[in-house]
Amino acid sequence: MERRWFSLEDRPELFDAAIAVDGDANDASFMQHDTIGDLANASRLRDRWPGFFLVLVEGDQVIARAVMIPFSELAPGRETLPDTGWDGAVLWAAQDALDGIDPTVACALEINVDPSSRGQGISSEAVYAMRDTAHRRGMSALVAPVRPPDKAGQPFVPMNDYARQTRDDGLPIDRWLRVHVRAGGEIVGIAPFSMVVVGALDDWRRWTGMSFDSDGLIAVPGGLAPVLVSQHLGTAVYAEANVWVRHRL
Repeated sequence: MERRWFSLEDRPELFDAAIAVDGDANDASFMQHDTIGDLANASRLRDRWPGFFLVLVEGDQVIARAVMIPFSELAPGRETLPDTGWDGAVLWAAQDALDGIDPTVACALEINVDPSSRGQGISSEAVYAMRDTAHRRGMSALVAPVRPPDKAGQPFVPMNDYARQTRDDGLPIDRWLRVHVRAGGEIVGIAPFSMVVVGALDDWRRWTGMSFDSDGLIAVPGGLAPVLVSQHLGTAVYAEANVWVRHRL
């Protein structure tokens, strides 16, 4: 059956089915409490940048979405991609939209594939679809603050060390990093605090079902890094590093 990518600019009626795709669910539900994520909610992305919100249709069924935001790398103070990664990209795009600054690159925020359609190479198709869309819209590059999911098995390993781990064929050990590298992406840096979640210890107990009754670094299900816990302050902080990948167009 034929598969075809559309943008919401061309097919706005696909939005509800696109956001219903839930193939990216994982144990790290606490990530929903990254406050910058509220700024990049799906409805706002649809309304502001529908041409960068891609939807994959197979037959009459939506099976994947691939979402980008555009920002400028030429604005003052943007000599390098932000250490704040995913959060920083969202802020830059919002700032540029408010200030009327023309974008120069597209930034991948998310690829989400329905579980029933996994194992068919759709994640790679999504990267190529984003590259093609960014190119057609005059962007010089597609960049991505990649959240490497297999890192959850090594939460105490620094992301810089993890990103350098390769298989015998020279490709990254992480499956999402492999998708990008195979599609022509280049690992260009680490975003050391790409996504940040701060909460009271009672919040963390509710989010994770864990006791949080000691100080220090604590691994949590689905986390790519440990959570830093302070009993004295009654708070815990999760700062997740991501990997910046650049696709030159």
